[in-house]
Order: sequence, then C-alpha cells, then structure tokens
Amino acid sequence: MTHPIITIDGPSGAGKGTVAYRLAEHFGFELLDSGALYRIVGLMAFKQGLLDAGRADENELANLTASLNLSFRPNTATKTVEILIDDKPLTDDIRNETVGGYASKVAVFPKVRTALLDLQRNIAHGKKGLVADGRDMGTVIFPDAPVKVFLTASAKARADRRVLQLQTAGKVADYEAILADIIERDKRDENRSVAPSRPAADALVIDSSDKSADVVFDEILAFAQGRL
Repeated sequence: MTHPIITIDGPSGAGKGTVAYRLAEHFGFELLDSGALYRIVGLMAFKQGLLDAGRADENELANLTASLNLSFRPNTATKTVEILIDDKPLTDDIRNETVGGYASKVAVFPKVRTALLDLQRNIAHGKKGLVADGRDMGTVIFPDAPVKVFLTASAKARADRRVLQLQTAGKVADYEAILADIIERDKRDENRSVAPSRPAADALVIDSSDKSADVVFDEILAFAQGRL
C-alpha cells in the first residue's frame, strides 16, 4: 500500500461521517465519503427518471455514473466535506432519507459499483493519506488498507439519532417511518449479491449504540497505533 488508508464501514447513522472527519483532521488525510457518491448517483438517476418502478436499467445507471464529474473539498467552517459536480457545489440535500433509499437501490447493480470503483481508488493516489467512509471500503475498494473499522449501531439507536437530527434542524420526523426505512435498507445492503455490507476479516468492529463520538474516536486511534 503506497499511501496509508483508514477505512470506516458500516450502516447509515452509526456515526461514520463524524469519526471519519475527525480522523482525517487528526492525521491530515484526505476524506472520501463513498456514501455520498451513491447518494449522488441515486439522486441524479431519480431526476432522470431512471428509478421509475420497473424501469431501472443497469446499463443506463452505469453510463450515468461514469459520466459524473465529481470532486470533494473540505469546509473547515462547518466541519463537513463539500461535494462538487463539474466544479460546482451540489446544492441538493442528499442526506435525507429519500435520497438514502435511492442510493441503496442503485448500489445493488454491479455495473454501477464498477463505474465508481476506479474513481474511489484514484482519489487515494498522490495524497498523504486517506480516510474512506462507506459500506465496502475495507472489503472491496481498499482490501489492503492497514486500518479497517466496521462501525455499527442498533436500528433503534440510529433511528433515534436521525429523529434528533431532524428535530434539531426544525424538521418533522416520523420515528416509525424512519425506523422502518433503516431496517429495510439494512436488509437490502446486507443481502445484495455484490459487495454486501459486512466487516472485513481484519476489521475492528465497534458498536456505537451506547458510545459517544469521543469514545469511538479514541478506540480507533488506539487501534491505528503502529498500523499506519
């Protein structure tokens, strides 16, 4: 492995984004949010009518994916990573539950995953290091990464966090609908035929259901000692 890479895999709502950003900031590494890539593809596919019931075509989705000109840049003020399409910031809200559903739907297609594979691997080239956040970073995209983490949490804990996040933002939150969506998405992600969401054999598995972000961060730092 030419460049040090930390992979953080696991389901949505487990806290991957928060800890990935802190790790990238701590080590001075670049950050790859692969979940955002699938959300973008899902959103663009929906906008182009490619996810209509009974119409999802794998080749069309793969062509759309390959045509996207995506890049990332850190926003130190908000402690987030901005997504750019054709060098312009993406203004759509890709973090909502609906777009998350689109992402899960397009991720089941092997040709879509292949189209994103090289893009994700190329992001690591020429960088000091990389923190890669996703579902299959440690199992498929960067199988030789020296530090692999699988961060999970119960469906209930993740639904509670999402409800709190929405309420804090002044939005309406339907707990039962959010919980049902999380359970359905987990089932789809864990049982897809290509790159199902599961820990790498050599990954540190952390259940964050009852742990703070600080505790999770410290556990990963301790695990990374001597491996980077």
